[in-house]
Amino acid sequence: MPKVVILKTGTTYPALREAFGDFDTWFAARLAPELNVSVVDVTVDDLPGQPGDWDGIVVTGSPAMVSDREPWSEHTGSWLAAAVSAEIPLLGVCYGHQLLAHALGGEAGFHPRGRETGTHQVELLDSALDDPLFKGLPRQFPAQLTHRQSVLRLPRNAVLLARNEFEPHQAFRLGPCAWGVQFHPEFSLDVMRAYLEVQAPDLKKEGLDADALLAGARNAPEASSLLDRFSRIVMNR
Repeated sequence: MPKVVILKTGTTYPALREAFGDFDTWFAARLAPELNVSVVDVTVDDLPGQPGDWDGIVVTGSPAMVSDREPWSEHTGSWLAAAVSAEIPLLGVCYGHQLLAHALGGEAGFHPRGRETGTHQVELLDSALDDPLFKGLPRQFPAQLTHRQSVLRLPRNAVLLARNEFEPHQAFRLGPCAWGVQFHPEFSLDVMRAYLEVQAPDLKKEGLDADALLAGARNAPEASSLLDRFSRIVMNR
């Protein structure tokens, strides 16, 4: 069975963890059952050997901020850069997306317009039409999002794949098989709603309509399909 490691870069709100499990649980549930999945919490544990020890790598989201450049995060970023050089299939999500960009020479930081959260449309660019991860998906599809930091500048050799009105860098690829996505393919609708409920007091302070965001939350099957699609890439390689 192909070996995939989930690099866990943080933990969710306590109420969500009690109800739904933690980040790694959500990813493992959507990766293909044919994969042998391990989890390493890089915030407290050593990195899992060399990138070449693995057939695939997934990097979770986090409440941490890439721009804080915590030692564990910087070390993980260097490890991811080595994985890109070794052409190990890699998928970074939210924090993982931002860390991948930072590690390869891009820039991550606070989005100038603040927070993006809830279910929002993502638009694929022409570059995604023949991309191994995205090809065959509709040009626009809903996705679950929650972030305050973003990729402000892509690495020099990155291929931009997706955007939306709020976020110009929703997805990119580095080399043949390393991807970053700002949105959350691992989120279920229930998880997205739970995030919005926990965030509601802060959203109101930030001038966002928490009730409208909650009412607008919906399923995002095309976005969620990325984890199965990534699984197939790992198995085919």
